[in-house]
Amino acid sequence: MVDEKKLAQLKILAMDVDGVLTDGSLNLSKDGEIFKRFDAKDGLGMSIAQRQGLEIVFITGRLSPIAKRRAQELGVKTVFEQAKDKAAVLQQLSAERKISLENIGYIGDDLIDLPAFAVAGVSFAPGDSAADVIKRADYVATHQGGKGAVREIIEAILKAQGLWEAVVNSYLTAGQGDKQ
Repeated sequence: MVDEKKLAQLKILAMDVDGVLTDGSLNLSKDGEIFKRFDAKDGLGMSIAQRQGLEIVFITGRLSPIAKRRAQELGVKTVFEQAKDKAAVLQQLSAERKISLENIGYIGDDLIDLPAFAVAGVSFAPGDSAADVIKRADYVATHQGGKGAVREIIEAILKAQGLWEAVVNSYLTAGQGDKQ
């Protein structure tokens, strides 16, 4: 388990899409993507995170209109597509936002995510990630990609930041207008 102090200092949570926000299935037609399955719990988690000041960023190696649409639905403003070097994307985010890489967490599930693990302040992996990714992750979720792993990770971060109980309490009286 990762040190809570490291989780508490995160300001950006960047993540791969296929295998993290989805179960990793690629549903393709001759004209491109047909559909992807996203988890509503992950979506609500990302909405809550953003409302609490944790920026969410998607980084995908694919050109994915579906991932961009999902980002728009959730209010995720930063999406990097066709990213071949995810570590360089994190370094670019660090420079543009003028924050340390220690303040950026990254969720990945396969070998192409390992360079980002090497530079991120905290590396996270869904529970069904490749064995070599799990071995190198600072935090491994019990949930699988596309099945609640992102929500689990966001809850851990917001708990470390002392924000989660207030989030739960806010729902005891009314909805918060979050998207799923």
